[in-house]
Amino acid sequence: MTSSTPDIIDHLVGIIPGSPLDAIRAARQQARDNAQASYLALFETTETENVSLVERFAVACFVAGLHGQDKELAFYASKLEAMAPGLPAVIAAEVALGRAHGPAGHYPDGPLSVENTVGATYAAGARDKLGARLAAALEHAHMLVIRPRDADAAALKALLDAGWSTTGIVTLSQLVSFLAFQLRVIHGLRALSRNLAA
Repeated sequence: MTSSTPDIIDHLVGIIPGSPLDAIRAARQQARDNAQASYLALFETTETENVSLVERFAVACFVAGLHGQDKELAFYASKLEAMAPGLPAVIAAEVALGRAHGPAGHYPDGPLSVENTVGATYAAGARDKLGARLAAALEHAHMLVIRPRDADAAALKALLDAGWSTTGIVTLSQLVSFLAFQLRVIHGLRALSRNLAA
């Protein structure tokens, strides 16, 4: 599917063709192309049987909000608003409810256990507005962002119980993983841009 945005990361960072940041990204063109292909596959797909576009963009808003990246939250929220008017405001309230520090959680018993920390748990507040599937998706996304060490069979069962298919769970997890990558790249490029301008 063709995107109206030539490159989503360039768009969100505000990278101008021929600029120093453009040259830096062009030096890793395969990584640049792969990031764009991932965005298209996850957000501009026609394969929405297991995860709807509304669910995808709602999760994107939530994850961007948890990372505190307001510009990206606004971008995903504008797309979501066009599909589900009023839902971005509900997601914004969920972001406020779920905001916490991470990563946290518990490793399996072993040498890494000394790094165990208690992470904040999150339960969707507006379940009546979100529905069981989306509420469970946000709770899962929160765990992956804030308490990734706590991902276990019980977390997957909660999604299955809410009506998610196995394929949908895989897509949801890929979505959260891609967003974490995308948001970190954008954050890093913005920091680099500030340094280049100094």
